[in-house]
Amino acid sequence: MRDKLLTLLLIGSLLLLAGCEQAVEGPPLRIGYMNCNSAAETVQRFSPLTAYISEKLGRPCETIPVDTQDFEERFAAGEFDFVHTNSLLYIILKENQDLELVATEQRGQFGARTAGAIIVRKDSPIKTIADMSGKRMVFGPQLAPTGYLAQYDLMLKAGFDPERELDYYAIPRGSFKHEKLVYAVYFGKYDVAAAPVLDLEVMTRQGKISADDFRILAQSDTIPYCTFGASNKLDPELIASFKSALVELTPQATVQYNGEQVKVLGSAWVDGFESLTDADYDPIREMAKRVNMPPYQEF
Repeated sequence: MRDKLLTLLLIGSLLLLAGCEQAVEGPPLRIGYMNCNSAAETVQRFSPLTAYISEKLGRPCETIPVDTQDFEERFAAGEFDFVHTNSLLYIILKENQDLELVATEQRGQFGARTAGAIIVRKDSPIKTIADMSGKRMVFGPQLAPTGYLAQYDLMLKAGFDPERELDYYAIPRGSFKHEKLVYAVYFGKYDVAAAPVLDLEVMTRQGKISADDFRILAQSDTIPYCTFGASNKLDPELIASFKSALVELTPQATVQYNGEQVKVLGSAWVDGFESLTDADYDPIREMAKRVNMPPYQEF
């Protein structure tokens, strides 16, 4: 009888502890991921990473795809606890919403940094930015640091006014915008393109293009790549744990997702995460000021 009573007490204690642990977990952490090519791809790409973070924090987390143009409004409305954005959007949210820097994504030859390039076909008669006068150019999304901002800044610093000197410029619609820029020049639809160096690297590695197909007229300095940030309303210890989960990730790390063991970084197309400082983003701030872009635009 005594043994039976002890067993019942032990079971009761375990249930009580389980209940306490569940109460500590709280509501799901909402992670807003900026759409790159499409919402569906964003969910597929980053859900294993979200599952890994959830496992490390011992707390449920949600993957929420977000359109770039909607990000600030939705973040200000309190829809997200953490966000994954490009580096310009990080600066906008930092300036206007006091977003806290968590970690920067590593991908490609420059690690946690990347660059923007102005490209033409290898056989183009355009040799310099000055030669672009009267030509047709295609840009990436206007809030793309290395698909619009960096290239516009390069032209202004060269004394070239895109608004007055280009014959025409456009921003493609739909998904896979950065690849469209490269193909638009390759197939002769446009004379010049604002191409992210990372996309040129990835497309070359995948065999979609050859490096010999293009000439780079100008390339920006390297700037921070995509970035995780956190709401300043969160517990600092939670933010620190979230950051540790990211920067400690290795290519070998896996997570159980949809019934199989998935490599976390491989699924997210990421090489790792690095801890940068907010000051590392100052070159992007200077670009945005010169180009009259958010969050520093003057009308």
